[in-house]
Amino acid sequence: MRIVVNIDVPELAPAIEFYTNALDLELSRLIDEDVAELAGTSSVIYLLAKSAGSSSTSTMLEKRRYSRHWTPVHIDFVVEDLLEATDRAVKAGASRESECVEWRGSKCITFSDPFGHGFCLLEFAEKTYS
Repeated sequence: MRIVVNIDVPELAPAIEFYTNALDLELSRLIDEDVAELAGTSSVIYLLAKSAGSSSTSTMLEKRRYSRHWTPVHIDFVVEDLLEATDRAVKAGASRESECVEWRGSKCITFSDPFGHGFCLLEFAEKTYS
């Protein structure tokens, strides 16, 4: 089994610009006009153009929105240098939402992207949590 990461965004161009600049990812390819494939992490990331107000699923009443929102599932990007990565993310348009938290052999700072999605930058002292 493998994992791919899908991130809904209202428009591809600003999302491609943000994720390539903030996280040093590379645009691998565009699929039609509504999907962008990004490389540079252990999983492929797909940016999916989905308009605000569109249905998120056929069984829920909630519509897509791109203001800041919380979800119990989010992406942590593991970086070599947390301070450098933080500076790059903020310059690209991320909103920093926390101070650096040290936990189980890691340092973590939380952010939100310009589309309301939360994410973390994480630096491990070793290769994983301890």
